[in-house]
Amino acid sequence: MQRRFYSGLAVCFLVFNISALDWPQWQGPDRDNVSKEAGLLKEWPKGGPKRVWLYDNTGLGYGGPAILKGTLYISGARGGTEYLMAMDAGQGKELWAAEIGPILNNDYGNGPRGTPAADGERVYTLGGQGILICADAKDGKVLWKKTMSELGGRRPGWGYTESVYADDKNVYCTPGGSQGALAALDKSSGKVVWQSKEFTADAQYSSIVPANVNGTQELIQRTMNDLVGIDPKDGKVIWKSAFPEGRTAVIPTPVYHDGYVYITAGYGAGCKLVKIVGDKAEDVYANKVMKNHHGGVVLVNGKIYGHADPGWVCQDFLTGKEIWSDRKFGKGAVTAADGMLYCLEERSGTVALVEASPEGWHEHSRFTLEPLSKQRSPQGHIWTHPVIANGRLYLRDQEYLFCFDISGKNS
Repeated sequence: MQRRFYSGLAVCFLVFNISALDWPQWQGPDRDNVSKEAGLLKEWPKGGPKRVWLYDNTGLGYGGPAILKGTLYISGARGGTEYLMAMDAGQGKELWAAEIGPILNNDYGNGPRGTPAADGERVYTLGGQGILICADAKDGKVLWKKTMSELGGRRPGWGYTESVYADDKNVYCTPGGSQGALAALDKSSGKVVWQSKEFTADAQYSSIVPANVNGTQELIQRTMNDLVGIDPKDGKVIWKSAFPEGRTAVIPTPVYHDGYVYITAGYGAGCKLVKIVGDKAEDVYANKVMKNHHGGVVLVNGKIYGHADPGWVCQDFLTGKEIWSDRKFGKGAVTAADGMLYCLEERSGTVALVEASPEGWHEHSRFTLEPLSKQRSPQGHIWTHPVIANGRLYLRDQEYLFCFDISGKNS
């Protein structure tokens, strides 16, 4: 571990004592990318909401922040090494940094891609090369490491991008490969608890979603051509559904709601909804209304919102019908809170505050991040998803990590 650097679900498994306003893992407490906060600003001042702090040494990478009990955890690469970092979420000051392993080098941008998972005692994160570490939340001491290659995995072309999931006993990941596509590791030791020997597809770029499906605990994950429900106790396949449209890369995390699972992918793949009935997944629809590359989608009041090449789309969750589409804003990522969409344009760094409404694209405010990274690969864009926690909006462009006050308390 290095201490100093150059300057410059319903997640039914989570039993930790966390605030509903924290964001302790990828896509928030429920892994649905929707914050439960209320009373947030509906309009921003000219130039955007008040910037609380800016940290300029997060390093290279696309991983987002996890925030728990006043501490922010994020990964980034400095020099030739990837690190997991802890920061004071209120002031933006670094507290410690733990070494993950050698940097992932890639034409579209170097460094780690995943968001850490924090439980108050430990923090878990997966580096771009496929090295999973567990660090002590207090001081960053690395308690154990496990590589995806040890689990039979082969690194995907753009690196491992998964944001691992942890419950009260295990941490779950997707190494891919013949030993089992998914794996459960004991949280305290890193020992392998199981691998999904019945399901052996190669890893893609999505992350696991835990769900309570009619009283049954499941881990939902996808690979290039399959969507599966896995038993978290033993790794056995509960149900499986084909997604033959997957090509090149499938990235967006599945959306689970009330017995239904929705997936989408780019490169012309489209989207699909299945209904889970016991040990079967029944197709509801499959179409091309939503073709989301990697900015993700959100479900708000029965409607799916996200960027579908070539524009933003509102789609009915249960029928798949397009409600509206609009090209007023460029391609990018989306997060939802308090009835609003926070849309981040990947090329310009512009952030738009838009109503989550089936009536159309109703934009309230926008501003552009400043400064933007000069270290970012020319082929890469601003791909880290927005995060909302405790009245603050967190955005990242490589080495720059921004924190804005969107609480409305000081307006």
